[in-house]
Amino acid sequence: MTRSHDAPTPGGGEFTGPLRGTGLPLEKSILAALDDVERALQLEPVGDGTFRAASEPDRFGHIFGGQLLGQAVLAASRTVEGQQPNSLHAYFVRSGQTEVPVDIVVERTRDGRSLSTRHVEVRQDGAAVLTAVASFHTNPEAPQTPAVRPAGPPPEELPLLQHWAQQAPPELQTFAQTWIDVPPPLELRMAEAPTFLGGAQAAGTRGHWMRLPRDIGDNPALHHALLTYASDYLFVDMAFRVHPDAVNYATAAGLSLDHAIWLHRPAQFDQWHLYVQEAVTIFGHRALVRGTIVDTAGAVVASTAQEVLIRPLRP
Repeated sequence: MTRSHDAPTPGGGEFTGPLRGTGLPLEKSILAALDDVERALQLEPVGDGTFRAASEPDRFGHIFGGQLLGQAVLAASRTVEGQQPNSLHAYFVRSGQTEVPVDIVVERTRDGRSLSTRHVEVRQDGAAVLTAVASFHTNPEAPQTPAVRPAGPPPEELPLLQHWAQQAPPELQTFAQTWIDVPPPLELRMAEAPTFLGGAQAAGTRGHWMRLPRDIGDNPALHHALLTYASDYLFVDMAFRVHPDAVNYATAAGLSLDHAIWLHRPAQFDQWHLYVQEAVTIFGHRALVRGTIVDTAGAVVASTAQEVLIRPLRP
């Protein structure tokens, strides 16, 4: 197992204190990354129910699954009036290439007075890279369960993800630096390092705070798409964290097989949200991980689930 980072260490610099509005290099990089994702969410209509879009710059050697999820829910939303998305159930079919445009094809499966359904396929060079079903609902605001405010320190007292990248062990430094040089379009804060940055394997849940680095206006569809995008982060790593064997990214490969998100409430994703993830079970090469996203008041905004494949690397 790799060593644990369970508390901040001195000397984190811009990676441990406030970030938004500071003008620090990391903030500028995250803002630029958000600009890239917003461009990927600028869907160009090219036919009835068909849209074309670019991808954000390469960060993983292939299109990030969260981008495909965000594009799918946004494209489906463009074909529905008077209803908000309440769920997306998607399968990752094959890896996509960031330099090739994607086409998002939406099929109107059902239109009802309060519920509508869409089938969505994201294609590249005519081949599906993601297939999904999206549901929409005209939902009243009551009744609702009471909010329970999250326990623990406020998010800005926790280290940024880039702090853990800076503190990664020497053998991971080259990989870790990419999370600083090419950061996600989010401010991510967590109390421990993910395993891909040297964190230890451990049982139990793990949470991280996340928000967009700036205001994005009041378009509900954009907030839903970006929350869906962000919901794909750290699921695979969670399966590595709780794995019963002593696995790491040098001995095993991990990838997402599918992704589900239920959107319970309107999202204001330029504000803080706590994302708590837990592994339900691991059997053979497959793991099921689920998550709950709450706002600062403790209202449950979304629930997620993902099946993850962890397969030993061939010698």
